[in-house]
Amino acid sequence: MTIKRLVLAALAAFLLAAAPAPAGETAPVVASGTVPDEATRAALIARLKEVYRADRVVDQLAVGSVSAPPGWSEAVRRLVATDLKLISHGQLKVDGNTVAVRGEVASDAHRQQVAARMAASLDPSYTVSDGLRVAAQDQQVLDSALANRIIEFESGQATLTESGKAILDQMAAAMQQVKGKRVQVAGHTDNVGSRASNLALSQARAQAVVAYIQSKGIPADRMTAAGEGPDRPVADNSTAEGRARNRRIEFRIAD
Repeated sequence: MTIKRLVLAALAAFLLAAAPAPAGETAPVVASGTVPDEATRAALIARLKEVYRADRVVDQLAVGSVSAPPGWSEAVRRLVATDLKLISHGQLKVDGNTVAVRGEVASDAHRQQVAARMAASLDPSYTVSDGLRVAAQDQQVLDSALANRIIEFESGQATLTESGKAILDQMAAAMQQVKGKRVQVAGHTDNVGSRASNLALSQARAQAVVAYIQSKGIPADRMTAAGEGPDRPVADNSTAEGRARNRRIEFRIAD
């Protein structure tokens, strides 16, 4: 049985969140480390018991002479929410104003849900590092088929090139292997030009990909298109190489 752990050490907190599988509902959640005062310790343990049930929480927290940013105790308490139970083999670490979450989730929708909720619950002085990954074999099938390749379009258009179509032929075959799963096709651009035009282009390209794969026999209700424009870069937009990497299509298991 995997032990789940919440550690609050100096200015750090870290949580190995409960597994979403039914068997994970009996695994202990161990809180350990050091917090600034007794009130913080009591509030965090109480919150853990609300989320995970009292009989699962193991309190190993200590109170010590550590400093923390203003409102730190309340910020950490807000981070402990029910959606952490979507994470298995997970880790939530708060080091001063830096929050890092790691672990496995069943879909990219769950990953975005947890990361977005954490960011929304904190003030702008905090930064959230999202290290959650989709653990399902289905996502790995899609990732392996794409193999970090760029699906190419005609410049500034939503018209697929022949090389882009060749990659999508392989993606259509991969889609056949993940039967029963819905897939979101997300389009991304670099930051050249207006955000509005980039959002529109990324949406049009995602829709073109969906249409092409559907023409290969994938049912329409298994795919959705999303245009995310320049909002999620994976490389530095100040270089030509970085901009090329940011102009991409992603395939995500949606449920």
